Amino acid sequence: MNATQAPELRGPAAASAHRVRAVARRHWLVLRRSPHRIFDVLVWPVVDTLLYGSIGLFAAKAAGGGTEAGGGAATELGTGPTLAVFLLSGTVLWHLVHQTQISLATGFLEETWSRNVIGLLTTPLRGWEYLAGVGLFALVRTALSTLAVASLAFAAYAFDVTTLGLGLIPVAALLLLCGWAVALAVVGLVLRYGSGAEALVWGGLSVVMPLSGVFYPVSTLPAPLRPVAEALPTTHVFAAGRALAGDGPTPWHELAVATLGTAALLVLALFFLGRMLASFRRRGLVTRYS
Repeated sequence: MNATQAPELRGPAAASAHRVRAVARRHWLVLRRSPHRIFDVLVWPVVDTLLYGSIGLFAAKAAGGGTEAGGGAATELGTGPTLAVFLLSGTVLWHLVHQTQISLATGFLEETWSRNVIGLLTTPLRGWEYLAGVGLFALVRTALSTLAVASLAFAAYAFDVTTLGLGLIPVAALLLLCGWAVALAVVGLVLRYGSGAEALVWGGLSVVMPLSGVFYPVSTLPAPLRPVAEALPTTHVFAAGRALAGDGPTPWHELAVATLGTAALLVLALFFLGRMLASFRRRGLVTRYS
């Protein structure tokens, strides 16, 4: 290149893609250079899989009069094996939504912990570009976590998540979107209320877990809570997952209701985040992180 020739400038689309990749790479480098951060990605998911998988196997043996799951009374009644499959499939699918939410929310918290929020606001980085970059990184973390859970479930309990069939694709996609929606709402609360709201990053989704019927039908919940559970899109996603795990047909009705609910949840989360970000700027709350 001629010494006097200026470098070619990127177009708007290429510049946006470059900034998205830069945000994702920044968080990937943080994870790679801090081995202790792998704890949330691999250790907790593996522990949960061992816990619920062992409970399910014990229940399967108990239902079969002490026989292995798949033999004797357990085969005839289906109670033990069904519970084991529900627990294992629920564990794999739950870590899909949970890890997505944690990865996206903690991606933003990394900026607050490193006092980098004001630095982000002074760059050409747009809000959607930052969310896309952190979301891309969250997909990598979620893939690693889900792969670890699915591999352990197969190696230790002979549960192959791919037996759920092609219906697993929309179920997984809806859970990813639900996780992102919850994370966006939590980030909005952290922007507005500061570090005191950080506990919601780890505890917010856990409140939804018992109401979503991750391991059981919501008909087992107390009657006053059932309407609340039915209003959650995650309830219908996990109901679809259980139907697939039970070798039933693809539950299109549950998937349709879950899709509408997830879309509404995502729109509300984006609207809420936009309002909280506007309040964050108007009130000068960035000084909390400078």
